[in-house]
Amino acid sequence: MIIGLTGSIATGKSTVANMLRAKGFPIVDADVISREIVEPGSPVLKEISEAFGEGALREDGTMNREWIGARIFGDETERQKLNRIMHPAVRKEMLRQKDEWLGKGAQIVIMDIPLLFESKLQHFVDKILVVSASPKVQKERLMARNHLTEEEADDRIHSQLPIAEKESGADAVIYNDGTLKETEKQLDQILIEWQAQF
Repeated sequence: MIIGLTGSIATGKSTVANMLRAKGFPIVDADVISREIVEPGSPVLKEISEAFGEGALREDGTMNREWIGARIFGDETERQKLNRIMHPAVRKEMLRQKDEWLGKGAQIVIMDIPLLFESKLQHFVDKILVVSASPKVQKERLMARNHLTEEEADDRIHSQLPIAEKESGADAVIYNDGTLKETEKQLDQILIEWQAQF
């Protein structure tokens, strides 16, 4: 069974991913992959530097994330240009890692995909687990974690698909407003229902 794990900013998806990792589940992490595929000398980084010009790379050959971030912020055309390079490469590597785990005999693989719904990757997985939090808790966490004003936190939250929409597309939802213990209890219950224990 391939389980897609997703959520929204500051809902606690990484916390749940760490719980699953601690239980021994193999995890394919889209965020980690998106950093790995742009390591110095990689074909993807070469393509980005050709598409965006000299400012895309730092002197040490690493990707100049701030410069590219500023280029694509608020510019849909530039953002699409970056996505057209990044997304296929991330997906290809995610599928490669998933197949590698299955080849090693894993019965269950967790695919940690923050933008699972936004990127329409539901077909990658058999079950979707959404980690949710109430808007109030989500905003408080985000402001504390990223040192943002209320307005900045609202902007980030509203730039994503509403969590209610993600919940409606999920096979199960973990409500992560309480303690870690309460969160883990919900996770264990879902794994039992899905017969996905180790």
